[in-house]
Amino acid sequence: MLFENKSALVTAAGAGIGRAIAVKLAAEGARVVVSDVDDTAGAETVELIVGAGGTAVYQHANVADDAEVRALVQRAVDEHGGLDLAVNNAGLGAPPRPLQQISDAEWQRTIAVTLTGTFHCMRAELERMTAQGAGAIVNIASIAGLQSTSQLTPYGAAKHGVVSLTMSAAAENAAAGIRINAVAPGPVLTAALASLPAESRQRYADEVPMRRLGDPEDIAEATAFLLSDAAGFITGVTLPVDGGSLAR
Repeated sequence: MLFENKSALVTAAGAGIGRAIAVKLAAEGARVVVSDVDDTAGAETVELIVGAGGTAVYQHANVADDAEVRALVQRAVDEHGGLDLAVNNAGLGAPPRPLQQISDAEWQRTIAVTLTGTFHCMRAELERMTAQGAGAIVNIASIAGLQSTSQLTPYGAAKHGVVSLTMSAAAENAAAGIRINAVAPGPVLTAALASLPAESRQRYADEVPMRRLGDPEDIAEATAFLLSDAAGFITGVTLPVDGGSLAR
């Protein structure tokens, strides 16, 4: 198994991409701390992992709150003796609208969770990993962080920031034995898209060169690769997992 005896944490792991990543890491032997703000959903992810023979515990954490993030990292250390792997998946956007119609509250909430939350997580994770002299982090960015994002300006700005954080921190920490990369999903069939009528989902799929929407498991597989020793000479990379969407 890729991550036997490794300690991992995954934020926003109660559903969708985060849940798929947590389940994948556990299936590969990691002992996972599942984090979310939805305690019921987080507990369900833990139940899935434990039911399949894996090891997981749940910790409530709002990544916009630095104290809760530090408690999350400490939980991983207390439960599993350290922190080897971290996936910073938490993020949110605002309703689509032109920039001039975006309220301060919408902007600040998106930045607080998606960008500042990733910063909080990386800072606490890196403090621990630096003390250990090793570790691997994957931030979940988006193809919105690699292109223009008409009508989704707060989300795009936040995800561009996540890409920048990834590159800068990777350069700063490479000599310390810590690798930091990002995955940039394209359209993925999570709850938001799954709730749309079939014809609407098909329109999204038709815009993807591979003519399908991504599955959360597609993102989980890419994340596991970047965390694994198979990616041992890779750091500072943002990997699009988008069915060719950026290549159009």
